[in-house]
Amino acid sequence: MSYQSEAEPRYSFNCHCRDCQKATGSAYAPIAFFHQSELKVNGELKYFETLGSSGRPIKRAFCPTCGSQLFGLPEIAPEMISIRAGTLDDPSLYQPRAEVFVSQAYAWDTLNPNLKHFEKMIEKSKK
Repeated sequence: MSYQSEAEPRYSFNCHCRDCQKATGSAYAPIAFFHQSELKVNGELKYFETLGSSGRPIKRAFCPTCGSQLFGLPEIAPEMISIRAGTLDDPSLYQPRAEVFVSQAYAWDTLNPNLKHFEKMIEKSKK
C-alpha cells in the first residue's frame, strides 16, 4: 500500500476534535487535505465509517496489512481526501496552518501559538 502526490496540500491543520482524538489515541490529528484527483493510491484499503464532529459521516481508510490509518474521506467535502501526516515518507514536510476544534483540546495539550486557532472547523472562506 502506498500513495503519492506531486501537489501541495490545499490546506493543513491540527484537528483537536474528539473524533480525531479517539481515532488517533492522541491529543490531535495532524491532517493535510488534497483534492482526490491529486492523489494516486496504490493497493487495497480497508474502510471504517463513523460520524465526525461535524455530525456528518467520515470514512477512514486503513492499510490492510499494518492497520495504520492513512486517509479520511469526509462527506462534508466529498471531493477531498485527508492524509494523516504521520504516514508521509518524510513527516517533516507537514506544515500545519491552523489548530481547529481548539474548544475540544485537552487542557494538558499545548497549542502552537504561531498558528491560527479556530474554536470549530475553519470556514470555507478562511482556508
